[in-house]
Amino acid sequence: GKTMKLVNNGLQKLNNLKWLKSAGIEYYCSEKKDSKNSLIQTLKELKINEAKIEPHIIKPTKPQPVAKQEQTALTNNPLIAEARALADKATSLDELRNYLENFNGCQLKEFATHTVFSDGVANAPILLLGEAPGATEDEQGIPFCGESGVMLDRMLESINISRKTNAYITNTVFWRPPANRRPTNTEVEICKPFVEKHIALIKPKLIILIGSTATTSLLGKKAVISEIRQNNYPYINKYLSIAIPTTAIFHPAYLLRQPSQKKNTWYDLLKIQDFLITNISEFQ
Repeated sequence: GKTMKLVNNGLQKLNNLKWLKSAGIEYYCSEKKDSKNSLIQTLKELKINEAKIEPHIIKPTKPQPVAKQEQTALTNNPLIAEARALADKATSLDELRNYLENFNGCQLKEFATHTVFSDGVANAPILLLGEAPGATEDEQGIPFCGESGVMLDRMLESINISRKTNAYITNTVFWRPPANRRPTNTEVEICKPFVEKHIALIKPKLIILIGSTATTSLLGKKAVISEIRQNNYPYINKYLSIAIPTTAIFHPAYLLRQPSQKKNTWYDLLKIQDFLITNISEFQ
């Protein structure tokens, strides 16, 4: 009876700590051995073997590697094949931009004012990938230059990231969808070869996905932003020789609609800052 009660109490406490961690409060429940709030220390104090508890804990589903994503009818789309052939030929950002601006395989281009290619520093250690251009972006030809862009810049500046000095920014599609609707799967897949080559040419040390559409576009339909933003996942494509650590943040437009999520986003930003300081020399 006492043993079962101890296990149940320990399980509840462990789950509470893990829930706090999943909510972005891991700074108050560190896994470091010397932390007073350590998960490991908690388990030791309660004398509970985590291995016995683990089967009862539901783990989040991790995204499948790009190479293992389900094959669909889109694979045989001739427009995707045309985009892939152009992306294969590009050996520089200028070439990729030229191929993209002369590519007419995506219907979004028919309604757009500009091809919104990128902004920022070409050799930046950080690449930010958004969803699609909005009205202001379409008008000016620059990604994230509207209200959401202003907010994004402020968010990034809080952890010493700036498109003027150490970041490069682009989108999963390069033309504004009518009425700012979400890009369709076909539109995303047609643009994907350009996105993949774009990433390979920049060779960033960290990819930050902005919003759910960018997250599923790059990591697959099983990728859920609420899980991806909690960790770093390896991203690989046919143009890369090594995987790139990838994480996600909520889209600024979403935060403008749901300001209660700004607190969680602040923790996400701090986590990104910790990664940069630990792993990238430019930030040390």
